[in-house]
Amino acid sequence: MANHPSALKRAKQNEVKRVRNKSSKTRVKKAVKEVRAAIAANSAEQAQQGFKEAVSIIQKSASKGVIHKNQASRKISRLARGINRLTASEG
Repeated sequence: MANHPSALKRAKQNEVKRVRNKSSKTRVKKAVKEVRAAIAANSAEQAQQGFKEAVSIIQKSASKGVIHKNQASRKISRLARGINRLTASEG
């Protein structure tokens, strides 16, 4: 454990950020999982609605620095690709 006052403060700050980031990452995972489940169930309407919410959550996490912007872009792209495949197969 840190002994120097500034190192102790840094350790406290890191712990606060870790907890905040963890909740944000969990929200991202849950949103992605819901969209993937809707795609797997061939529910295009539900997938579209979930996709809107997921994009918002993912972009917000990226803007706060919780996840990298390229990771956010990749997640959004893969979800969109899945939805596009689903709607193409229906039509």
